[in-house]
Amino acid sequence: MLQRILLITILILTVLSCTKTTRHVDLKSPSIIPAPQSLQVNDGYFTFHENTSFRFDPEFPMAGKFLLDHFDKMGFDELNDYDDKEDNYIYLKFNEEINSTEGYRMKIDPKRILIHASTDAGAFYAVQSLIQLFPILNDKDEIHLPALTIEDEPRFKYRGMHLDVSRHMFPVAFIKKYIDAMAMLKMNNFHWHLTDDQGWRIEIKQYPKLQEVAAYRDSTLLGHYNDTPRKYDKTRYGGYYTQDEVREIIAFAKARHINIIPEIELPGHAQAAIAAYPELGCTNEAVNVATEWGVFDNIYCPNPETFEFLENVLDEVAALFPSPYIHIGGDEAPKTQWKQSVTAQRFIKENGLKDEYELQSYFIKHFEKYLASKGKKIIGWDEILEGGLAKDATVMSWRGMQGAIDAAKKGNDVIMTPTSHCYFDYYQSDNENEPLAIGGFLPLEKVYGFNPIPDELSGEEIKHVLGVQGNVWTEYMPTTDQVEYMAFPRMLALSEVAWSPVEKRDYNLFVNNLEVMLPRLDAMDIKYANHLYEIEGNLNEDQEYELSTKTLGKEIRYTTDGTEPNANSTIYESPIPFKENMIVKAQVFDNAQPLGRLFSQEFFYHKGVGATITINHPPHKSYSGSGANGLINGIVGSDTRYGDKEWLGFWGDDLEIEIEFDEPTEVNEIQLRFYHAPGQWIYSPKNVNGSVYYTNGDFFATDDFYTINNNISKCILELIPPEDRSARFKKIQLEIPNYGIIPDGAQGAGNKAWTFIDEIIIK
Repeated sequence: MLQRILLITILILTVLSCTKTTRHVDLKSPSIIPAPQSLQVNDGYFTFHENTSFRFDPEFPMAGKFLLDHFDKMGFDELNDYDDKEDNYIYLKFNEEINSTEGYRMKIDPKRILIHASTDAGAFYAVQSLIQLFPILNDKDEIHLPALTIEDEPRFKYRGMHLDVSRHMFPVAFIKKYIDAMAMLKMNNFHWHLTDDQGWRIEIKQYPKLQEVAAYRDSTLLGHYNDTPRKYDKTRYGGYYTQDEVREIIAFAKARHINIIPEIELPGHAQAAIAAYPELGCTNEAVNVATEWGVFDNIYCPNPETFEFLENVLDEVAALFPSPYIHIGGDEAPKTQWKQSVTAQRFIKENGLKDEYELQSYFIKHFEKYLASKGKKIIGWDEILEGGLAKDATVMSWRGMQGAIDAAKKGNDVIMTPTSHCYFDYYQSDNENEPLAIGGFLPLEKVYGFNPIPDELSGEEIKHVLGVQGNVWTEYMPTTDQVEYMAFPRMLALSEVAWSPVEKRDYNLFVNNLEVMLPRLDAMDIKYANHLYEIEGNLNEDQEYELSTKTLGKEIRYTTDGTEPNANSTIYESPIPFKENMIVKAQVFDNAQPLGRLFSQEFFYHKGVGATITINHPPHKSYSGSGANGLINGIVGSDTRYGDKEWLGFWGDDLEIEIEFDEPTEVNEIQLRFYHAPGQWIYSPKNVNGSVYYTNGDFFATDDFYTINNNISKCILELIPPEDRSARFKKIQLEIPNYGIIPDGAQGAGNKAWTFIDEIIIK
C-alpha cells in the first residue's frame, strides 16, 4: 500500500511546480524507461539553470553534442564551460574502470551531475537517462533534479527494432524520427527491411530497372487479405531511397549509436526484382510487382545471372552500410518453381544437393561466404535452418522460439523476435474500433512479459542469445501515424525487456512510469496508442469475474445489465458472481471523470460452464488463451482477433477434448467455433467427430456440419439420441483432427497448419 501511495505522489509531483519559475521532477522515485540496473534516491536535489556549466571529455563527442543540442532545444543555449573550481556543473567524465562498453555510472548531488563511462556509447545512454529526468520545457525555468545514484548497463547487447518499407514507404524525416525514439530507449540496432515482393526501396546504381520498375506497383490491396472478394485501389504506388539518402540516415543513426542492418531478401520474396529482370526467375515469364500481401511462388533461380545480380547488389549494399551484419532474409521461400524448373533441378543434381531445401541452404551458405569476403556477417530468418545451417549465420527466430533453440545448440548466435511477443503489426487491444491489422493479439503486458531466454538452453548456449527485436510489418500501415500507433508504446515495453535486468522489471511500475512518459511522446509528436486506462477482465476459479486496471489512483465503476456506467454507478470492490447471462460494462474514473474506453463483456451461461474439461495436448505457449477451462467459461472470443485470451492455438496437433459433467445433463446441441484464416496459416478442421456418453458408459456418435462467416467456422453437433433413450449425458468427447500440411500455393505452404478453437457452447 505504501508503494502505491508513493507512486501516486510521484505522478502528481511530476506535473506540478513549486513556484512559477521552478520546475520539479519527482524527488522520490524518478521515472526512467528502460529501468536502470540500480537506482538509489538520495537526499536533496541539483538545481539546473542558465548559469549551470557543462563539460564532456574528448572521448564522448557524440554523447556530449547530443546533450548540448538538447539543452539548446530547452532554451539553454549558452551554458558555461565547466571550471574545476566551480559548483553547479554537469560533467561527462571518461573512466576506464567502467567495464561495460555500454554501461555508465551517474551521481547527482546538490553541487554537480557527474557521469562516468568508458565509451561514448555508455555516456550516450547516461545522457538518455538524464534527459528523462528533465521536465518538458520551452523556457528558462529553474529546474530541480533529484539527488540519486545510478549504476547501469544493458542486459542484452542486441536491442533492435525493425521497419518494413517495402509494403509501404515512409519519408526520410520519419525514418530519423523512428531512430530518435529508439535512441531515447537505448536501442542500438535498426533492421531496415528494404526489399520484398511489393517493392524494392534502395537505389542500386548497376541495375537501374530496380528503381524504374521494381520500386513501383500498379495497385494496392484495400481492406484485409482475407476479405472476399478482394478489392484494389488501382493507383500506382512506390518509391525508393537514393544512396545519398541512405548515407544521410546512416550518419544520423551513427550519431545516436544505432547500427542499421539492411535486409535484401533472398531467395524468396523476390517478385519485385524479377519483375524488373525476368531472367532472375525460374519461368522466364514477365511478372508484375505484387499488388497484394502474402507469399508468392516467384523465387530467384540458381543460374549464373542470378548469382551475379545478387553479388553485385550486395557489393553496393556492403559498401554503403558500415554494419557488420547484412540480413539476407531466407524466409517463406516456396519451392514450387524450383521443383518445376529444369534449371533448378539440374543445379541440384550437379551440386550434389538432396532436394530443394538443400538448394535454399546452398543460397544461404553461398552468400554467407561471399559477404564474409567483404567483412560482413549474415542474419537470416529461422527458415535458414532448413537444409543445413551456415556456420557463422545469425538466426532471427520468428516462428516461435524453437528455431533459436536449435541454432543456439549448434553454436550459432540468435536474435529473439517471435510473433507471439515481438510482432507489432498484431492488434494490441480487443477494442473493435482498433485500426485494421493483420490479426493476432499482442497487448502491452504480453510484450513486457517476454522472456528471451528459453528454458531449454544451457549456460553456454544462453551466451548465443544476442538479444531481442520488435518487428513492424506495414501491410496495414500506409501512414506514419499508423506506424507510430502500432509501435508505441509497445516499443517502450520491449526496450525494458532488452535492457533491464529481470529483477528490476515490474509491469505495474512500468505502466505508471509510462503514464509519466506519455507527455514526452506527445512532445515528440508520436501518435501512440493509449490503452493505459483500459480495463482487464478475468474469470476466476469460483466463476466470479474480476476487473482491474494497471494505473494507480483510479476507480472502476460498472453495471451488469448492459447499461453504460456513470459517476453514480457501482464502484468495483470485489469480483462479480457469474450465475446467469449478463453483460458487464465498466469504465475507469478519476474524480468522477471517465478515462479511456468503455469496457464491455457479454456472458452466456450455457450447460458447459463449470464442467470439467481436459485436452490431450496443451495449447501452444504463444497462444494459450485462458487454458482448457477457457473453452467452457461462457465467454466468446473475438471474431477478428485469434490471439485474444479466449482463443487457444494448436500447431499441427490432433485434438481430443473431453468434457465431464458433475451430474447427468440434458444436452441437445454442441456448438464449436474455429478460426479460419489461411493467410495466417490457420485452418478449421476438415471434420469433427463427437461422442456422448450415458452414465453407464454407453455412447453414440454425432454428425457435424459447418457454417463459415468471415474468419469464423462454426461446427454444430446436433444430439438426436435413440427414441428409447433420454438425452441426459455424463460426458462428451470431441475428436478434432488438424487440417494437416498447408498445400503449395498457399501462405505457409509446407508447414503444419494451426488450429484455433474458442468457446464450446453446450445447449
